Amino acid sequence: MARYTGPRTKKARAFGEAIYGPDRAFDKRKYRPGQHGTSRRRKQNSDYAIQLMEKQKAKYTYGILERQFRNIFEKASSKSGVTGEILLQLLEGRLDNTVFRLGIAPTRRAARQLVTHKHICVNGIVSNIPSMTLRPGDVVSVRGKSQNLEVIQNSISTKSEVRKWVWLEWNPDLREGRFIAYPEREQIPEKINEQLIVELYSK
Repeated sequence: MARYTGPRTKKARAFGEAIYGPDRAFDKRKYRPGQHGTSRRRKQNSDYAIQLMEKQKAKYTYGILERQFRNIFEKASSKSGVTGEILLQLLEGRLDNTVFRLGIAPTRRAARQLVTHKHICVNGIVSNIPSMTLRPGDVVSVRGKSQNLEVIQNSISTKSEVRKWVWLEWNPDLREGRFIAYPEREQIPEKINEQLIVELYSK
């Protein structure tokens, strides 16, 4: 399955945010990459460049390539409601993102790998499709024989105090979580201006 495999810190520096989570290398060099990254003079970006940058930031944050992101946007556009908010809800409802939010994996990239390697079940059935869109009431769990994996055990133990997402429920005894509902916009912590993405695709 296609995914971005390039340098993550470089991308984070380009956006000026640690979009992949805590990063010591990013903290040391918060300026833009390249030989002119530390230059004080910066040309003013056009509206198109700003919109494009916001779309790119959303793509890399959730680990999605262009065609798939476009398909998700078109799906969001076909639904009634605020397109930008629905777009973020669909991104949050992906299986790999939910595995990450539940604390089963330390990063979205690790969550995607757990799913593709068949370590995750949805409603008791093994799923290896990271882009699967969950529905309210779906139960995401660690496959029985995979519960002793070191990466899963470490992530669950270190993230036990961070599970604050109101649209998810976590059962530590069964090592499973429930997707209660799609989150409201104010509940999603990602610093993404979804309206700029809508404007970009509306041209």
